[in-house]
Amino acid sequence: MANKIESPCVSICQLKGDLCVGCGRTVEEIRQWKSMKRPEKMRTVKRADERLKKLPPPAGR
Repeated sequence: MANKIESPCVSICQLKGDLCVGCGRTVEEIRQWKSMKRPEKMRTVKRADERLKKLPPPAGR
């Protein structure tokens, strides 16, 4: 298992309310990413993935 958790950022930084539609993280999670410990990053990635599954697909797909 890798020690480093990579950022879920996919360089589609567009906010819809408090949520990035590219990675699924909240603005606060994005701000705190660098200071998060590994377990917190893992939980954040899981929550972000669940949020993305609930979003409607982007237009054109």
